[in-house]
Amino acid sequence: MIKPGQTIEHPVTGERMTFLKTSAETNGEYVLVELELDPGGFVAAPHVHPYQEETFEILAGRVGFKAGDREWVALPGSVVTVPRGTPHKFWNAGDETARFRTEVRPALRFEQLIETMFTLAQDGKVNRKGMPNPLRLAVIAKAHFDDVRLPFPPVWMQRAGLALGAPVGRLVGYRPTYEPAATPEPSYA
Repeated sequence: MIKPGQTIEHPVTGERMTFLKTSAETNGEYVLVELELDPGGFVAAPHVHPYQEETFEILAGRVGFKAGDREWVALPGSVVTVPRGTPHKFWNAGDETARFRTEVRPALRFEQLIETMFTLAQDGKVNRKGMPNPLRLAVIAKAHFDDVRLPFPPVWMQRAGLALGAPVGRLVGYRPTYEPAATPEPSYA
């Protein structure tokens, strides 16, 4: 469970996210994070928040955005708001670490999704784009369908794919959340 002040990292995408306000603190109204994005860093995939608005306040560096059909670079002092239902992605568009604050409103289950995806990456269970295998992703995506979706294929097709893939993923042992296996204690016998 995410706690205020906690920082988590995604080693593949180059993201470091510090939770400034959690959904528990805001009664689910929003989540506020500060994100550092390494040079070459990126969000794992273009995505849509069907019920959430996302606002980015650029603090340092250059952040590239694509939202809908528009693509641009935001500089320090810029505020970018992505309305709910708008496909978007972001990346570090400069040679230095970019830093920005992001507010996701309402919170829904954003924290659980981020914690799961980042922890999978820390354990080496994602590909070079930062995504887990398709069956594990189906289980996670089905559980978080109100938080995030792909911009394509159409929603009905995504639902159909998840209706088939998620049960298979569960059969092979994947869950909507991920916790690393505990490290066995060394034996001193």
